[in-house]
Amino acid sequence: MSISAVPTFDLEESLAREGYSVIVGFDEVGRGSLAGPVMVGAAAFLAQRLPQAARSMPHYLADSKMLTERRREALYEPLQQWADARAVGSATSAEIDEWGISHALGIAALRALDAVERTLFGAFADAAGTPTQQTEQPTLVADWDARMPRVGAILDGPSDYITKALGTFEAPAVPVPAHVVTQVKGDQHCGSVACAAVLAKVTRDRLMTQLADSNPDYARYGWAHNKGYGSQAHKAAIAQYGPCDEHRTSWKLL
Repeated sequence: MSISAVPTFDLEESLAREGYSVIVGFDEVGRGSLAGPVMVGAAAFLAQRLPQAARSMPHYLADSKMLTERRREALYEPLQQWADARAVGSATSAEIDEWGISHALGIAALRALDAVERTLFGAFADAAGTPTQQTEQPTLVADWDARMPRVGAILDGPSDYITKALGTFEAPAVPVPAHVVTQVKGDQHCGSVACAAVLAKVTRDRLMTQLADSNPDYARYGWAHNKGYGSQAHKAAIAQYGPCDEHRTSWKLL
């Protein structure tokens, strides 16, 4: 791994200096898949803990695409402990067919943001409405000051699909809307985004493998190996058996 591929907290710290009390990194997985959900990981860090988080960054953290599957799996538990809150939001293949991929990504990201905010903000989140997605973590910050917390977000890539989806009919009632900045190759440069990327990738890979293992009708598409992407074997199986209920049937599958 080159030194340039090691993520830092430079952008996160810049947002903290602008007054954001929580910084959330986002990254997606499954955008180009032919089957299964799209997922967006969210890794949240309290601004006052950024220096500590930077010092304790798990070894070998990098862009998830640069890591082997074994390395990603090894990082999964340490990353869950490292972030102050984390979640993976998803949108199903049926939702992708109905809404289109960009809006589906936005809704998945907002589902993840809703989960991490409800973990962190306690009473603020309860006042905003009923949670739409639960996390296993307890509330970390129960007593904020009189000001509503400010949330800054870093989204991997050039396009802010999160803000576009905010307030739409399908979106959850996120307690605190995030100010989103985009960062091309954010998973290479930003620690929070790299964390979100690995969590999302491992979560989705495990799901696609579980689907294949649980049902012979899914196993024949080779998802345990291709994770739903358009490999030659996957396309050959679609040609032979036709699509199943987990395929994105609005897409050109062959």
